[in-house]
Amino acid sequence: MSTPNDPRHAKTGKPIDHAKLDRVVAEARKTSEERAAGYRDQALKLYAWVCGRCAREFTRDNLRELTVHHKDMNHDHNPPDGSNWELLCLYCHDNEHQKYEEHLAAQSAGRAGLRGNSKQTTHNPFEGLAALLKKDE
Repeated sequence: MSTPNDPRHAKTGKPIDHAKLDRVVAEARKTSEERAAGYRDQALKLYAWVCGRCAREFTRDNLRELTVHHKDMNHDHNPPDGSNWELLCLYCHDNEHQKYEEHLAAQSAGRAGLRGNSKQTTHNPFEGLAALLKKDE
């Protein structure tokens, strides 16, 4: 039985069915975990148990700290050859996602090289290097 202070759906104004919401969330989590277990097992068979960023090595004892990172950030893109995956430790994986979030934030603020909006680099640190190398020959 709902009371006047129960939360209501913003669009319909009907009381929110918390039991149904809990079931939907639980089912979504279960499906996500099953999907992740499938590509994780496959990635662990394909790749050496080493973090692709910091090169930390893993054994069965600490394998739970090695995660599968989707290079294109799409967790539904799981080609059987593993070409969209890389194994990263928890720390490097968090760092990759943080960098991606910062990139998106910069884009939305109009600062991260949006098409037609990016600045060209004018400094060439190796300018004249070929001439110097020829001079030493």
